[in-house]
Amino acid sequence: MTLLLGPPGCGKTTFFLALSGKLDKSLKVNGEVSYNGFKLEEFVPEKTSAYISQNDMHIPEMTVREILDFSAQFQGVGSRAEIMKEVSRREKEAGIIPEPEIDTYMKAISVEGLDRSIQTDYVLKIMGMDICADIMVGDAMRRGISGGQKKRLTTGEMIVGPTKALFMDEISTGLDSSTTFQIVTCLQQLAHITESTVVVSLLQPAPETYDLFDDIILMAEGKIVYQGPRSQILLFFEECGFKCPERKGAADFLQEVMSRKDQEQYWYRAQENYAYVSVDQFCQQFKAFHIGIKLDEELLKPYDKSQCHKHALSFSQYSLPKWELFRACMARELLLMKRNSFVYVFKTTQLSIAAMITMTVYLRTRMGVDIVHANYYMGSLFFALLLLMVNGFPELAMTVSRLPVFYKQRDFFFYPAWAYAIPATILKIPISLIESLIWTSLTYYVIGYSPEASRFFRQFLLLFLVHQMSLSLFRFIAACFQTTVASTVGGTLCLLVILIFGGFILPRPSIPSWLKWGFWVSPLTYTEIGLTVNEFLAPRWQKISGTNTTIGDEVLTSRGLDFKSYFYWISIGALLGYSLLLNVGFTLALTFKRPVGMSRAIISREKLSQISGLDGLHKTIELKNSKQETKRIGRMVLPFQPLAVTFQDVQYFVDAPLEMREQGYTDKKLQLLHNITGAFQPGILSVLMGVSGAGKTTLLDVLAGRKTGGVIEGDIRIGGYPKTQETFARISGYCEQTDIHSPQITVEESVIYSAWLRLPHEIDSKTRSEFVNEVLETIELDGIKDALVGIAGVNGLSTEQRKRLTIAVELVANPSIIFMDEPTSGLDARAAAIVMRAVKNVAETGRTVVCTIHQPSIDIFEAFDELILMKRGGELIYSGPLGQHSSKVIEYFERISGVPKIRDNYNPATWMLEVTSSSVEAQFGIDFAQIYRESNLYNDNKELVKQLSMPPPGSKDLHFPTRFPQNSWGQFKACLWKQYLSYWRSPSYNLVRTTYMFFASVVFAVLFWKHGKTLDNQQNLFNMLGSMYASTIFTGINNCSSVIPFVITERAVLYREKFAGMYSSWAYSLAQVIIEIPYVFIQVLIFMIIAYPAIGYYWSASKFLWFFYTMFCSLLSFIYLGMLLVSLTPNVQVASIMSSFFYQNLNLFSGFLIPGPHIPKWWIWFYYIMPMSWTLNGLFTSQYGDIEKKITVFGETKPVAQFLRDYFGFHHDRLGLVAAMLMVFPLLYALLFAYFIGKLNFQRR
Repeated sequence: MTLLLGPPGCGKTTFFLALSGKLDKSLKVNGEVSYNGFKLEEFVPEKTSAYISQNDMHIPEMTVREILDFSAQFQGVGSRAEIMKEVSRREKEAGIIPEPEIDTYMKAISVEGLDRSIQTDYVLKIMGMDICADIMVGDAMRRGISGGQKKRLTTGEMIVGPTKALFMDEISTGLDSSTTFQIVTCLQQLAHITESTVVVSLLQPAPETYDLFDDIILMAEGKIVYQGPRSQILLFFEECGFKCPERKGAADFLQEVMSRKDQEQYWYRAQENYAYVSVDQFCQQFKAFHIGIKLDEELLKPYDKSQCHKHALSFSQYSLPKWELFRACMARELLLMKRNSFVYVFKTTQLSIAAMITMTVYLRTRMGVDIVHANYYMGSLFFALLLLMVNGFPELAMTVSRLPVFYKQRDFFFYPAWAYAIPATILKIPISLIESLIWTSLTYYVIGYSPEASRFFRQFLLLFLVHQMSLSLFRFIAACFQTTVASTVGGTLCLLVILIFGGFILPRPSIPSWLKWGFWVSPLTYTEIGLTVNEFLAPRWQKISGTNTTIGDEVLTSRGLDFKSYFYWISIGALLGYSLLLNVGFTLALTFKRPVGMSRAIISREKLSQISGLDGLHKTIELKNSKQETKRIGRMVLPFQPLAVTFQDVQYFVDAPLEMREQGYTDKKLQLLHNITGAFQPGILSVLMGVSGAGKTTLLDVLAGRKTGGVIEGDIRIGGYPKTQETFARISGYCEQTDIHSPQITVEESVIYSAWLRLPHEIDSKTRSEFVNEVLETIELDGIKDALVGIAGVNGLSTEQRKRLTIAVELVANPSIIFMDEPTSGLDARAAAIVMRAVKNVAETGRTVVCTIHQPSIDIFEAFDELILMKRGGELIYSGPLGQHSSKVIEYFERISGVPKIRDNYNPATWMLEVTSSSVEAQFGIDFAQIYRESNLYNDNKELVKQLSMPPPGSKDLHFPTRFPQNSWGQFKACLWKQYLSYWRSPSYNLVRTTYMFFASVVFAVLFWKHGKTLDNQQNLFNMLGSMYASTIFTGINNCSSVIPFVITERAVLYREKFAGMYSSWAYSLAQVIIEIPYVFIQVLIFMIIAYPAIGYYWSASKFLWFFYTMFCSLLSFIYLGMLLVSLTPNVQVASIMSSFFYQNLNLFSGFLIPGPHIPKWWIWFYYIMPMSWTLNGLFTSQYGDIEKKITVFGETKPVAQFLRDYFGFHHDRLGLVAAMLMVFPLLYALLFAYFIGKLNFQRR
């Protein structure tokens, strides 16, 4: 078993990807990788090896056990009967009688057809995840398992299979040292017993974990410095002149000795002058070292392929037959549909409500069989197909959210794309059936379509197929565009094109002849033909009209839909064909598209060399001076008040998860913290420790007031006074485990923004700027201060840089109390030392600093002054000083009978977690929590808490004259500054929607070319109304849909900043609302330059400005509606479904499908509260409300202005009222957004 060591950025991940055959195919690769003598192209390396990523990507709605079960199934656990038979045969031949337990286990994992495998239970046990086996994984907005448990699940998901080559990338992030030790011990046994190849990279391995490895690979700057036995590596460095000190972990030494900043302290040849030894020099020395020579000799000998057993390597891509793959994917898809049943029930309920509204708007008692009402029937049919088309829109967000996990599993050859795509299609058929049946059943006879039963079923079949086609289309778009914003814009643009060519907004005769093909390409054309032929060729429409043709024929001819009845079946065939084609396209996109590429922080070469320490020797001196300077100015801090935190008998209860109750847990409440009593004092660095799931983060969240649910009991005091959350937020900082930052601003800007909003307004900008620079230097971020933060796991900063930024953002607030949840998680030994040095500096200034830490090295652990130790279940088992070399802690636990003594040079933190584990408690029948409660230490702590709970004489309770450090204007300025930077650097949002507007304007310009110049009949007038309706509704829908994911990303940052008391939600909202105005202005300007003159609207200043103003207000309303929906919903999926409900009603009551005067009086109020009705009123009236030219409409000749008044209820003299109403909607939505974003919190903590 091999340990891969090296600092972040040295190429460990790339090296793993190369070994496992997962490097991007577009990269140029030299050299050769072979397994048992076979080159990578001669077998399937992705199936033979397993690469375990740093990023934890799992489906949040599945439980831990379900994920492992599915992984085991896809990797072929239970399909190895052939190998088992071979083993049994060989045992018989050799006369071997296997041990009964091993024999039973081997046979059990080779049996096919088991839903729950023994292998899963075994992996759950060795990974220590049996306690959370039936809990959902969860995500940022959904409570689930802890970060450490997610990391173990990522490892478990791959080792549950039969793979014999494991490449494990930083698997210990977020795990305590005893759990890491336990997992690596299991891996060691796996490697030794099954002769597997296991290579593991760890960031901060404890000495005892390091000792488990056989070989070490040490990397730096993309080169291998050493590869060979662990026992020889320190000897190699001693030959180079560097020695590892006592009480220093060998792994920490190996990483630091490669660093220019830290190398000199390990030089031990006092008689020789030290000179920096570069990575290349180390590599040269290794080639001359006896291990290096031996390695070269081994590599020169070719491997004998004949020694390789046929089952050692995978030559087939998938472990299961096609039918089994399909069945497994089907079962998982069905499970996820059940878990997301709320989404489907919500969608169906929404559709039912829309159907009830529609049927009461187009009520049969108000609909006649004549040429005027035929228009309304036509409108209701178009609305039905539009509604079922838009109803598929939430499929975009749902598909995109699953893509990262799909790509991971596809690249591991769990299953092919078709096995994922077909169940996704089949299982949506019942939903389409239910939704189209509900719609047809509710609306058909109430609206008063042709009463024949056959026509009812024909309409139902068409609507069912259009819904299926819609779902297929949006799935296909999601698979092509891959991100939420891009697929939303792509989906809206696609919807726009197929609706405009669909034959309703612009009839076939009005489409330019060279674009007529567009009519036949649009799938909605066939739906429109099928629905209208089904209705208007019915017997009741066969009355002869004034033009000697039947009414039905006249209606169809005027719309260019004059087709024979057999065209209904052509339409059915066309929709089936489109659904099939789009599903094939979806499968192909899933098969061939690569995941969205990774990109790193963009920094200059000078900065890169500064960070990597690649510059000349003069740089070393400069850096050393800067470090001393940092220490000196670390004392020059802004004034603050030292405060102690005390907590007595703190208990915390949450509702027992449904999964636990299903497993037989009877209590309704689950207690996570049990009577926790303790204190944190100023100037004392305290550490909160315990195994994963002990309740460390829970206790910090409770003390910091970050919990959004559950019941908290007990007494919490700050400086002796009862804690109030508003004042506490002002004097405290909380570094969360998850690093949540705005992705589009730089490191320095993030820190400046935090300082601006959290330091008192009395501090002038010069002092504030100096303080920001001091913090950046203290946390060693000054080298990358101009790098963009980016999105975690996708682009921007690395994990450890992101972690240091989280600390800097809190430090710059100059808090009296700082809580840090795992500040060293995900960092290598050197980065962790940098962070802890900064934390120590902070504590020495007299602040109260508390950290939770999972797997500290000896150096880091002994940097703390006090320890609070918790055991699983949320109970306290030690609270007191560490002592010199952890002597107090060791002495306390060694006094307990049954606890083994600590070995020499063993990490006290690891020893302490091992000897207090639940297995030791069970073995010796002791309860460490009970022992602590009966100890003198407990009584001393109670006395200390009692003293610190009394306010010091002459002190006052914390009070601030204002709720926030900055006044409202200051808050608004800071928020607007950050929003300006975020928006300017978000081309995926702003450039995409601007590009959308450009293409949409071109489409409208081409399709409606000069239509405004020929205003001769009712159809031309309706075409112009159609152009106005389509240009505003589709651009508006695109704006609304694309703003939702963008604002939801920022909302996670808002929650953190709001908890920190940085600003009021009104200041944030006002900035968010105002920053949109220039971008919407640009969008409207693009339309006015391209489409307005091309379509042929009236070219006068007043009409131009009216059009501009109306469209600007309309698009702003849609943007603010999207923001309002974000403030009302927990995630993108629900926001998408809610938005489609709004789109339906905006369409129905816009006045385009059915004019205002004809809407029944019980719904007319709805018409007046819809911004779209005022938009069309403003556009149409400002253009044509004063035109007295006479045209023929519905057989009558009347002036255009009069027709607008009679038919639409649009009056030119009421334009002032329209202008006022157009301004009311954006203002109302913006105010509601500001109110709800402040009041509602969808985080579940």
